[in-house]
Amino acid sequence: MLDIFKEIRHDLQKVEEELADVVQHNNPLLNETSSHLLHAGGKRLRPAFALLSGKFYNYNFNSVLPLAVALELIHMASLVHDDVVDSAITRRGTPTVKSKWGNRVSMHTGDLVFAKSLLMISKYEDKPLIAKVLSRTSVKMCEGEIQQLSSAYESGQTLKDYLYRVHRKTALLIAASCQLGAVACGAPREIYMPLRRYGHRLGVAFQIIDDILDMVADQRKLGKPIGGDLRQGIVTLPVIYALKNSPKKETLISLVENKNKTEEEVHQAIELIRECGGIEHSNKIVDKYIYKAKEELKQLPEVQAKKTLYKIADFVKYRKF
Repeated sequence: MLDIFKEIRHDLQKVEEELADVVQHNNPLLNETSSHLLHAGGKRLRPAFALLSGKFYNYNFNSVLPLAVALELIHMASLVHDDVVDSAITRRGTPTVKSKWGNRVSMHTGDLVFAKSLLMISKYEDKPLIAKVLSRTSVKMCEGEIQQLSSAYESGQTLKDYLYRVHRKTALLIAASCQLGAVACGAPREIYMPLRRYGHRLGVAFQIIDDILDMVADQRKLGKPIGGDLRQGIVTLPVIYALKNSPKKETLISLVENKNKTEEEVHQAIELIRECGGIEHSNKIVDKYIYKAKEELKQLPEVQAKKTLYKIADFVKYRKF
């Protein structure tokens, strides 16, 4: 992944340093929890997208820096809250804030990190589109999470239901990252809108791959046990396909709807999904979204960042963690 980001490696390091400064707090507990969250790692995809999109028009690092930091803070805050809802013990192989400090401290940490993102966004008084897009995105991310909670363990979900969640939970923030880096540098609509569409389509593909990896990944690389979505009743694309096409549909319905699955039952469900082609079908859908994302790049100027965005699309398709 670092090789893909070669063009912006130096600037990404500055973003990392700024993140470390921003999450510091004079309260020792909040300082410890937010620093733990930051140092738990992550691909920093959203800041990277912002930096790369800025490269398409009068790139100025200082213009993009507050945005890049804000995007990662929004993402981090959503992960802390997710870990509370999911009762997650580890993320990326590292103990979660929830597992070390409990739910109450985790929620306040997530709130603090999100609030600090607002401070960064407030620096763009002369570019109101940035605050407008990120505020709407934050609202829709919450809608996606609520939809996921309210539909847990429901076997009758459709592809439309799934894409509604993915659009809000994952794709919109990646779309905003790709769009707003260019906006921060003053790019016109004919540049930032293709970037937004690229990000949205790539974001959908990214989430589908996440859902596939939850069933087929090497647990050591994934950093958490496989089958987590099934345990929590989250009905993902491979499951939706299998519920329609598995010759053992009734058994799978029973497993999906069971709120107290044993480990054996989780692995039985995964096996049924794999046997009927749920993974292969989902990978084909990923291919379509990756193709559509790359098509958007054809409208953009021929700069080095364009080649990098093509490479990132391929990374999303073939990643193993």
